[in-house]
Amino acid sequence: MRSMPDDGDATVPPRGANSFGLIEAALGLAAAELLAALAVAAYGAATGHPARTSDVGTYLVDLVGVWAGFLGAVLLASISWHRRNGDRAGRSLFVLLRDDYGLALSPWPDIPLGVAVGLASQYALVPALEAPLLPFVPHLYQRLGGPAHQVTGTGHGASLVVLGLFLCIGSPFVEELFFRGLVLRALVGRLARFGQRIAGVLGVVITGLVFGLVHFEALQFLGLAGFGIALSVLARRTGRLGPGMVAHLTFNAVTVISLALAR
Repeated sequence: MRSMPDDGDATVPPRGANSFGLIEAALGLAAAELLAALAVAAYGAATGHPARTSDVGTYLVDLVGVWAGFLGAVLLASISWHRRNGDRAGRSLFVLLRDDYGLALSPWPDIPLGVAVGLASQYALVPALEAPLLPFVPHLYQRLGGPAHQVTGTGHGASLVVLGLFLCIGSPFVEELFFRGLVLRALVGRLARFGQRIAGVLGVVITGLVFGLVHFEALQFLGLAGFGIALSVLARRTGRLGPGMVAHLTFNAVTVISLALAR
């Protein structure tokens, strides 16, 4: 584990921050889009029909491409940093991810805390953030659920099970590691010159906004950004990604179960 910085040492990032990773995070976002496009194109060529975003198979390979970009950025940032500083010897990849990004889960209180935040975000935070759109968007809630219904509507049986696993296990792990591990900590470290409190607030807000933007859903942006901010606050408060992963899993699981019951 890194030693805690002295109060007068401005060269060492504060707790929960990194002095590396911002460039890799930007590259990871670009790589995620490129790899997703290539994966979707390859899937369309392999299946012999045009790939559609509403198709379960297309959606899954798109996710795989995005995750490859995100995970590649996380690993590149950590390994490159420690290689440049010559301090990786004897540490496994898991230890690096734990030390650099807070990849850890404590059953208590992370699991009940994460479940509570996930449910509160799904049933209170996101609806409250989306409510101001009601006067301006006809049939708002039907339109908000449209993309999810389109994807699940084309699947059946095993494909829906795989989709559920991707959304409830894969997405929480990869997205929390990238956004709350790499992006948030890199932003807080880069902004530390403005003071620890300001750096924390700006890092949380910017990470949440980026999280909302990369989903490319205009109507869902406010809710997703708000949820991203809540997850960033969890990561900052606890110093671990575990609570956010559980919250993210809970949030997605509610959606998946609701769609399954509505079929």
